[in-house]
Amino acid sequence: MASQFKKLAPLLNRVLIQKYEPVTKTASGILLQTSEEKQAVGKVVEAGPGQIDSKGNVMPTLVKPGDVVLLPDYGGQKIKLADQEYFIFRDSDIIGILHQ
Repeated sequence: MASQFKKLAPLLNRVLIQKYEPVTKTASGILLQTSEEKQAVGKVVEAGPGQIDSKGNVMPTLVKPGDVVLLPDYGGQKIKLADQEYFIFRDSDIIGILHQ
């Protein structure tokens, strides 16, 4: 049933993320050996408007669509939309925004 939906608008302080898969082989097929630990990195696809505080004010999410973020090793709700795999995290679970 969920595969029939094409887009998801996260609520409150939730963020829809598409994780990046680390490159493990080159275009010519050579397998790459990585000595460092994999880091969970993803791109923000959609972000909710933010959390509502006790006074009724909206505290906006700190990330926006297009941001590349560092994620915790575990967590997030895995979902599938239009044959793509995405994850939903709370804004506060995201470790940081990566800048180039």
